[in-house]
Amino acid sequence: MSGKPKKPNVILIITDDQGYGDLACHGNPIIRTPNLDRLYAESVRFTNFHVAPTCSPTRAGLMTGLYNNKTGVWHTIAGRSLLREGLVTMADVFRENGYRTAIFGKWHLGDNYPFRPQDRGFEEVLIHKGGGVGQTPDYWGNDYFDDTYFRNGKPEKFEGYCTDVWFGEAMKFIEECAKKSQPFFCYIATNAPHGPYNVPDRYADLYRGKVPEPRARFWGMITNIDENVGRLRAKLEGLGIDRDTILIFTTDNGTSEGCRLDKDGFVVDGYNAGMRGKKGSEYEGGHRVPFFLRWPGGGLDKGRDIDKLAAGIDVLPTLIDLCGLKAPEGVEFDGISLKPLLTGEAEAWPDRVIIVDSQRVENPIKWRKCAVMTQRWRLINGEELYDMRVDPGQRRDVSKEHPEVVSWLRDEYERWWDSISKTFDQGPPIVLGSSREPESALTAHDWHGEACPWNQGLIRRGLECNGYWVVRFESDGVYEFELRRWPKEADVPLDGAVPGGRAFDFKEARIRIGDLEESKPVEPGSKCVTFRLALRAGVTRLQTFLIYGEGRSIGAYYVYVRKVG
Repeated sequence: MSGKPKKPNVILIITDDQGYGDLACHGNPIIRTPNLDRLYAESVRFTNFHVAPTCSPTRAGLMTGLYNNKTGVWHTIAGRSLLREGLVTMADVFRENGYRTAIFGKWHLGDNYPFRPQDRGFEEVLIHKGGGVGQTPDYWGNDYFDDTYFRNGKPEKFEGYCTDVWFGEAMKFIEECAKKSQPFFCYIATNAPHGPYNVPDRYADLYRGKVPEPRARFWGMITNIDENVGRLRAKLEGLGIDRDTILIFTTDNGTSEGCRLDKDGFVVDGYNAGMRGKKGSEYEGGHRVPFFLRWPGGGLDKGRDIDKLAAGIDVLPTLIDLCGLKAPEGVEFDGISLKPLLTGEAEAWPDRVIIVDSQRVENPIKWRKCAVMTQRWRLINGEELYDMRVDPGQRRDVSKEHPEVVSWLRDEYERWWDSISKTFDQGPPIVLGSSREPESALTAHDWHGEACPWNQGLIRRGLECNGYWVVRFESDGVYEFELRRWPKEADVPLDGAVPGGRAFDFKEARIRIGDLEESKPVEPGSKCVTFRLALRAGVTRLQTFLIYGEGRSIGAYYVYVRKVG
């Protein structure tokens, strides 16, 4: 190496739907994770680290240092996974401080301008779309193997398994930066082990016959991730930058398939590290996740546990502190820097209150699936109280024995709700007609309304539903709208079907933008119906209708929008 970066590099790995118990180093007696076990042994580990119980909300908090409900993100679909415009992200901060920035894998905070990662501070982008490979916005037909992903917004075909692609491309970026002695922030966000549980047989075979088939494939996906972590570490060592790189491993919520629960959320088979609940749950197993941080150059490469309460919202303030970055002006993080705990300089640490919830609805509901947490206590849904010092499995509700604690934590929740609810009505609109995105592909994944065909299986099946997009036309002008039942790359007529798909005999197409409504007949064999409309700048609702049968209709699952005059 010709020289070393003045500031440490940062690699942040986050896996999808892997829980705290889906690691051998956390006591799982079956799963094989030797490389992550090695990282565990050489890292500072936060053992009481919490995120949101589902994907997008966790990523919003991680990227901004804010409670996710403040950012417009409290769901994974339905227009509620879009990270509000103007919020400063982790990538923004690193880029402003002279770092190269890149993302590989899953973004899940919006697929249109101004929500895409390339709009939010990432210089190099290689992602699938939506919340997983094969979801509605993703390239049609992707199935984890030899897929087409999006590099800086343009589709590109790859060979190999998805996780191997993410890590392989990340290592190319890292090597390029290392050769130029450029500090970098590299965000590797795998879609695995999120379902569908597609994985090469050689990984699933390690577990077949020992656990149910879905879990064999799920844990096989994690073993493949583990193998890639080993490849990455070997690359860092080979490039001579291991010592100068902060390497973080975490996950986005509790396990999805590592265990089976009874009706009360207790494990009946599998492994969950003694916790109640899993992905989506307000109980510990829904939001307590691994967090390993290793930085040899900073003296953080000896195995050590920190049991203080911490959360995903703390990561950005911590990295700003560790890397000596200039903090963004005018931003008040909800998270705090954990550097004093990492370095051992914290003589006294405050007993914090941290709150997580799982909304997954159109509009947030007070007290819905929430946990108010302190070092000792968990108040669940405003009613149940658990003393984590003696009952980490959350089996005995002690709310009647400690009414004063319930009252205190309910007051804390009320203050929190007041602070986060101020922006609930600021629904982030998708911007149309911007030069940053000359053609916008709107998909049913982001519909507000009655139902949401969020994956390609539902598109194939022809889920009968409709919804609307909240949009902002950037300027006055003429806009063109292509209404489609299938995405462009599928190249299938409106009244046709992909293999195994449902065909509709559409007769009429209709578009409604605010109070404006127009309709056209659907010509047999046509792939789309096109409307051209003169529109004024501003925020409004956009909805479409493809009408068939005796007045029945669905929304156009895909609408392509361009400003043409």
